[in-house]
Amino acid sequence: MNSKDFFSHQHKAETPSGTINYVEYGKGPVALFVHGVLLNSYLWRHQLTQLGEIRRCIAVDLLAHGDTEIAAGQDVSVTANAHMLAQFLDALKIDKVDLVGNDSGGGICQIFAALYPERIRSLTLTNCDTHDNWPPEPFKPFVAMVAAGGLPDTLKTMLADKSVYRSPQALGPAYEHPEAVTDDTIETYLRPFLRSPKRTHDIERFVNAFDCRHTVQIEDQLKRLQAPTLVAWATDDIYFDVKWSHWLQKTIPGTKKRLEFNAARIFFPEERPEDFNKELKAHWTASAAA
Repeated sequence: MNSKDFFSHQHKAETPSGTINYVEYGKGPVALFVHGVLLNSYLWRHQLTQLGEIRRCIAVDLLAHGDTEIAAGQDVSVTANAHMLAQFLDALKIDKVDLVGNDSGGGICQIFAALYPERIRSLTLTNCDTHDNWPPEPFKPFVAMVAAGGLPDTLKTMLADKSVYRSPQALGPAYEHPEAVTDDTIETYLRPFLRSPKRTHDIERFVNAFDCRHTVQIEDQLKRLQAPTLVAWATDDIYFDVKWSHWLQKTIPGTKKRLEFNAARIFFPEERPEDFNKELKAHWTASAAA
């Protein structure tokens, strides 16, 4: 599926945090998908289009990402994004969700689950920022580059020459098969950040706000989280070691299953959708039956 077809199912929701862009497919109980930094709802295209027969699948664009529109002074920290998700659900009159997160979106999902446990029907965490591993060590040079003001030129370079995006020096390590990432996908992820100086500044603010205190301070709430939880982890991820999947399993008492995708990398929901969707279906079915 290309981005044009995917975003034909695009909608907007007005919240106190801004006008939140989202894509929706299917009917039934709501499953809410949350992407990470530098991406948007397009990450979840294979989940939304393949799981719509059993869930009303919704993927949001986070604050400072995609087509979501925010005020210049809007807080874009990860905790602010977690509160935004609650506001978003209120706007759509949705009570509970099957929550799914990846990368920094998985960290945001942990914060949301800690602050709003009553709104979680089930939780699925894939490779993501966890506890004091935020930002992860291999991502710190990128954070430093953003802090030094280098993001605009970096984005322009990756868009002008898509091979840079796929390279080991950029986003290549996030993919099992970076050579298979299409130009359309790269455009879809990165172009929104250059639509205006404000948008570029917003994503700079998002990255500059990275601080592990947001996830460290919710550890006690996670230790009380009873929501049925699936921890699905790629084993070849340079950012989020498998040890963090064990940490989540040990910390969240509601964890029902921890599984590994051998040799996969952080964006495996995009690269291995059939395998991941099978696990999601099983998890949702088991959670509903419990």
